[in-house]
Amino acid sequence: MAKRQDTKKFFENLSGSGKSIGVLTSGGDAQGMNAAVRAVVRMGIYVGAKVYFIHEGYQGMVDGGENIEEASWESVSSMLQVGGTVIGSARCKEFRSHEGRLKAAHHLVQHGITNLCVIGGDGSLTGANLFREEWSGLLEELVQQGNIQMEAAQNNSELHIVGMVGSIDNDFCGTDMTIGTDSALHRIIEVVDAIMTTAQSHQRTFVLEVMGRHCGYLALVSALACGADWVLIPEMPPEDGWEEQMCQKLSESRSRGSRLNIIIVAEGATDRHGKAITVDNVKDVSTLTCDKEETKSRTYRCGNNFISVLLCRPGRMGVEAVLALLEASATTPACVVSLCGNQAVRLPLMECVQMTQDVQKAMDEKNFEEAVRLRGRSFENNLNTYKLLSFRKADSELPHVSNLRHLNISFNVAVLNVGAPAAGMNAAVRSAVRVGISEGHKMFAVNDGFEGFYKGQIKEIKWGDVGGWTGQGGSILGTKRTLPAKYLDKIAEQIRIHNINALLVIGGFEAFLGVMELSAAREKYNEFCVPMVMVPATVSNNIPGSDLSIGADTALNAITDTCDRIKQSASGTKRRVFIIETMGGYCGYLASVGGLAAGADAVYIYEEPFDIRDLQSNVEHLTEKMKTGIQRGLVLRNENSNVNFTTDFIYQLYSEEGKGVFDCRKNVLGHMQQGGAPSPFDRNFGTKISAKAIQWISKKLKESYKEGKVFANTEDTACLLGMRRRALVFQPVVQLKEETDFVHRIPKEQWWLKLRPLMKILAKYKTSYDVSDSGQLEHVTRIRPKKD
Repeated sequence: MAKRQDTKKFFENLSGSGKSIGVLTSGGDAQGMNAAVRAVVRMGIYVGAKVYFIHEGYQGMVDGGENIEEASWESVSSMLQVGGTVIGSARCKEFRSHEGRLKAAHHLVQHGITNLCVIGGDGSLTGANLFREEWSGLLEELVQQGNIQMEAAQNNSELHIVGMVGSIDNDFCGTDMTIGTDSALHRIIEVVDAIMTTAQSHQRTFVLEVMGRHCGYLALVSALACGADWVLIPEMPPEDGWEEQMCQKLSESRSRGSRLNIIIVAEGATDRHGKAITVDNVKDVSTLTCDKEETKSRTYRCGNNFISVLLCRPGRMGVEAVLALLEASATTPACVVSLCGNQAVRLPLMECVQMTQDVQKAMDEKNFEEAVRLRGRSFENNLNTYKLLSFRKADSELPHVSNLRHLNISFNVAVLNVGAPAAGMNAAVRSAVRVGISEGHKMFAVNDGFEGFYKGQIKEIKWGDVGGWTGQGGSILGTKRTLPAKYLDKIAEQIRIHNINALLVIGGFEAFLGVMELSAAREKYNEFCVPMVMVPATVSNNIPGSDLSIGADTALNAITDTCDRIKQSASGTKRRVFIIETMGGYCGYLASVGGLAAGADAVYIYEEPFDIRDLQSNVEHLTEKMKTGIQRGLVLRNENSNVNFTTDFIYQLYSEEGKGVFDCRKNVLGHMQQGGAPSPFDRNFGTKISAKAIQWISKKLKESYKEGKVFANTEDTACLLGMRRRALVFQPVVQLKEETDFVHRIPKEQWWLKLRPLMKILAKYKTSYDVSDSGQLEHVTRIRPKKD
């Protein structure tokens, strides 16, 4: 792939001066659309383009007039946290006709708009592509009719289209998650968490219907996130006789001591013969077939009405959309912009549309395995993980990874949490325990981290012991910051006593250090010559070797939600600036990404040194913004950003310098960022990364079992499993030493630092924006390869 031009040359070549961009939202509304619109407007203005709102979607384009309005920087203020779409959306039958598209072309030419950013579903984006293909013919027709001059046709001869997918169902192929999906998941999980206490109190079965006529993503991922007992989705209908199988599973769950059952049904769920399966069907089956005295059923329908921290994803996508429009040429196909992992990508629009249509075709032809494959790797992995965690095999069916089943060999795997609590730890432990049991291991839980390890707080943990853990915050096992170096003798003794053959350590920087210390002690202690893997779980997201950590998303949601509430508290009052301190140690991830999601005006972090002149410049910048009519300002400070410029100092400085223009308030968020139920993302991330870690352990146990014992002392048997760009990667901890700043407990290089210029641009600062990671046009098959 060709290397991008350097940043300075890029902006010179892609100046938006003289260009006009129209942005519209079409089809159903989705949470996060406003964040995308805001980013398109501000990035467009930043590069010198004119940006126009097209109100009411394609209907506004067809009707013209006041529906096409030039946007200003201030016109998108205070819309970041608002649900729905403030510029309106409508389904337009007229645009489907040639006459309607002719009217729309006329109105765009009148405003000189030749670049369209369309935020909507596959129907809206397909319509945009057709509009682009017909553009030259429409202009010729307008000239012939005398509606426009030939010069206007020549000046507007090319129409460029970039799409962003807004759909809570996540039913568009080629993207990990569409705008609105995460918010819908939050609402579903919020409902499930709320009803669980009632279900446990009365021993009830709850049946929930979630949206998804043609795509089961919401049902599947919410089932994975809440540990549902049964899920019904259109891509994988249940086998004949599913009613008996479901009731048998519910009864088995109750026999193991469970007091509740959750069943989730996608609204488009069917059986193998195409007959719809409704919540009422499931309710009747569970009521009639199961023990009536034990269970009762309730039905709910969950949709979208929540704003999540993934607002920063639509924001990044909006910026990428503007860059894609400015780069487009006559031969550039219409594309959609998305994020895969933490990477921006551009995909040919019609390839995505075709694959989306292929999914429905596969379902119509009852080729359900192909439908699941076409949904993409993420969907397929979610389905496989759910099956693995939800259906316990009989002991006779369990594999023995050593392939020595005839010798009745099984391995003992210990799981422990180390460091500060992080939301999602319990989901990770549940996943590890159940996958480990499915792999044929005996699983052992270690309470209170390495401290509990050397004290012998170790016991076997069974399948049913981890039921209901996914939605619980903190660490049920208990976690301490104690490092193992001082207690190696005692830990080695406990490994001998319990015959521990492998270790899974879930935690933060102390977990990373602990695995390094155990690995280094292998020369002295054979007990540590076992496969060991660390899974990062910390709100600070400061672990080298991983772009993301379990718990960071929940903390970001807490920060964003609090910032929204704090800003709303000043609604209708005089101009006010809020100074907010976040956690993170020396790592500025929470402050920076939280600031991007919440629309901060300035964010102070350790990784980007600042002095009194920077503070003064920020105050002056904010003062000028306030004079233009903006009522509220937001400043975030990482707790260890500077030893002298404390939160109190910054508060007092802003208060003094802003006198007569704005007043100030400060807030230290503290440990509320660690508490609370884990977000859907952290539940699923913890579940999937732990499942992968246990499968790696199984592989290493098989490789290292020789002469009747496990012996693993190579670098690649003591690893950290981290998210790198788009993939989960195992990395020997010893190789991560060079990437680590041990003094400040952060990686030496951090990917999210490239997002900070974006935050400054959206706050109206003049700055350079590194485009080296901007999306290149890729083909869908490169991201969703077919399995051999």
